[in-house]
Order: sequence, then structure tokens, then C-alpha cells
Amino acid sequence: MREAGGMRGVGKALVATAAVLAAGCADVAEGPPGGSADPGMTAPAEARFAPPNTLTEAERAAGWRLLFDGETSGGWRGYNRDDFPETGWGVIDGMLVVGATATDPDVPVGGDIVTTESFRDFDLKFEFRLSEVANSGVLYRVIEEEGAEIWWNAPEYQVLDDNAYIEMGTMDMHTHLTGDNYDLHAAGEKTLHGPGAWNDGRIRVLNNHVEHWLNGTKTVEYELASPEWEELVAASKFAPYPRYGRAAAGPIGLQDHGRNVWYRSIRIRPLEPVSLFDGETLDGWQVHGTERWYVEDGELVCESGPDEEYGYLRTLRTFRDFDLTVDFRQEADGNSGVFFRSGVAGTTVSGWQAEVAPPGLFTGGVYESYGRGWLAQPDPARDAALRMGEWNTLRVRGVGDRVTTWLNGTRMVDFEDDRIGAGDGSIALQIHDGGGIRVRWRNLRIVDLGS
Repeated sequence: MREAGGMRGVGKALVATAAVLAAGCADVAEGPPGGSADPGMTAPAEARFAPPNTLTEAERAAGWRLLFDGETSGGWRGYNRDDFPETGWGVIDGMLVVGATATDPDVPVGGDIVTTESFRDFDLKFEFRLSEVANSGVLYRVIEEEGAEIWWNAPEYQVLDDNAYIEMGTMDMHTHLTGDNYDLHAAGEKTLHGPGAWNDGRIRVLNNHVEHWLNGTKTVEYELASPEWEELVAASKFAPYPRYGRAAAGPIGLQDHGRNVWYRSIRIRPLEPVSLFDGETLDGWQVHGTERWYVEDGELVCESGPDEEYGYLRTLRTFRDFDLTVDFRQEADGNSGVFFRSGVAGTTVSGWQAEVAPPGLFTGGVYESYGRGWLAQPDPARDAALRMGEWNTLRVRGVGDRVTTWLNGTRMVDFEDDRIGAGDGSIALQIHDGGGIRVRWRNLRIVDLGS
């Protein structure tokens, strides 16, 4: 959080309180981080109760790695600097501490710090503990610019002693509390453990989709560069800074705004898409039915066979939470679809389909075969996003019970469904019955969002 003078004038009695906490917080009894467990977001039980600043075998296998080893400042440096600050910050009892050497708790003396490595798409988890009147933040895709403050360009997950600032009443705290997207999006329902207790923070960024989590509860969700986001930025304190939120990648940052904040177990998993199609073979897929699936000129082709029945091409691997993008071109008819969390027995499919169809037939909508039928149809006006006979990009995102689809960058549907939330299974491409259909596919890429 950056508010000019926002920490000045705090009663000197609180200074003494902060000093006591700074000396004694390291002795607070350790236990599992607080907060409810969301099955789609939390790590396995052994990870949650693992010693601080360590990774379990399951986490390592899933691609997690530590950004803080609990012993040194390795991997971190000052913002716009090559070295780690000599004052202000410190590593104490396995914690990375803001204001560790400050003599006046209201004055930041170390400056902000950033990782030595940059990240584009990632899942970041961190534990933090507040002092009285604590004020800090975790920033991402940081742009380093001489003479610029870190917050001028980088979005921020607010870290704050909420109650203290609300009670002060010196400024409007809407969008300025813990878990908020600072100055833009306010957190919904949440649980924040106050000074002296540990909290779990989480930031997940994929493409331009961002989520903030606090103690197992999602607090905000937003899309960088979306019309809504652009409108909010234009009306915010970031309006004078044209580079705000525009970086495709950058370091992770921790903010020094004065007052102690303790960080530990800072770990990250880069979210990197994997290809489902190698451009040469159908390896990793299984054909269902007699319709034709083959590779031509590095592209995957499906076309009606002599039986003119339904046909499916299903991944051998299953995906629960995922973000999938695929290019398609409808050469003839084009009635097809992308199934997710699905199974196929013979040519009978179970699961849910993101529709691919000719104009006017709800491409990007979600349909449940052999069940409830249409669950979500896009506004007919959005059908203009479809480019019949040309290459299109369909994106399907499924996390828990929420499904969102985009067609050529236009969001088509966004809804929640309990049955989808309980589902699991493969990705499958469909060719509709009736004959005369030919569709080409390429660039099938998926990010596995499982914990």
C-alpha cells in the first residue's frame, strides 16, 4: 500500500507495541497456517504442515520451488539495485523481515526488494505475519525504472493490519485492505489473522488472469487489460503511470512501508503450458468411433467418415483444473467441440463441451451431452467474434465449479455449476454426426492448474 503520509501520526504507544512484537514474535508457537481449505487451491496436507521454508516431495514433483531458503537473502535484491539492502531488511529465525533494523517503525529504511529472477505466469504462495499497524504488499511483474516507485508500474497484493487502519479512519480503506488488488479491487469475504498470527497468501497469474487468495479463500479475481480493468485504472491513482500493469513478465516484489512484517515459506510454481499435440502424430490421444482423425501439414484434421456418426479424439491424460487454448479452422460445416472433464465409452461421451459450430450456433457456449443440454449460451452479439473459414482461438478455463470461455479474446460465457465442479476427466475433440464436416486444429496447449 502506498499512501502519502498514511503511517505518519500513529500514536507513539504503538511504536512500543511494535518493538515488543519485533522482539517476541519469533517465539510465537508455530502451527499450521490458518484459514479454510479450498480443495481447488490448497496444497496437500503434508505440504501445509511441512516445516517452514521447505518443500515436500509432492510439491517438488509438481514444480514448486522456494524463493526464500530461510537462512539467507539469496535470490533477492533491492528494487533498482544489484545488491540486497544493508539496512531495514533482515533474515531472522527463518523469516524475511521488513524493518528488522529500523529505529523508527514508521520510516521505511530498507526500501522495496525484488527477486533476482523474473516470472511471467506463476502460482505464488507465501506466509506472512503482521505487527501492529503493519503495512506492506507483494507485487508482481515488476518493472524497474530509474526514478520510479515500484508501485507505479506493478500490481500489488495488499498486506496490512486492517483493523488498525480502519480504526484510524484517516482515509478510505476500500480497495486498500489485505488481499485487495491495491486501489482497484476490494476483497470479498475473507479471514485475516491479526498481529502475531500467521496468514497464507497466494497470487496466481496466467496470461492476464489474476487471482488473490487469503487463508484458503479467493479474495479478488481480475483480468489485466480487460475493459473493466482499464476503466478502473483510469479512475485510480495509477492513471498517471502508463506502464502500470503492462509488463508481460517481471520480478516478484516485497514492499517496505515501515513497520515489521515477517515473511516465510515463499514458494513459486511457474505455470507453463504444455502441448497436447506434437504436430506429427496422435501420440497421447485415443480415437473413438469411425470418423477420421489424422495429421496433415503439422495440423490435426477431423472429418466425417463413411458412417457419418459422432467421433471423438480423447487425451489419455486427465485434467481437472486447467487453462486450455486451441486454434481451429472450420473448412466444411464445422460442427464440433472441445470436451473437458470428460470420458468416452464407444462413442458415448460424458462431460461438458465448449461448443465449436457454424455462425449462430453458440460457439463458446457450454453444453452437457446426454444430460441437461445447454448450461450457458453466449450473448448472440458475441457470435461476431467467430471467423468462419479462418483460424480462431478458443480458450477454456475450468477451476473448481467455474468455467470461462473466450473466442478470439472475447469472453463468451462465465458461470459456475456444482456438477462440473465435481467432475474430472480428459480433454476430447468432437466431430458431430451428419457427415460433411471437416475441421483443422493446431496449437493445443494446456496449463495444469492442479495444486
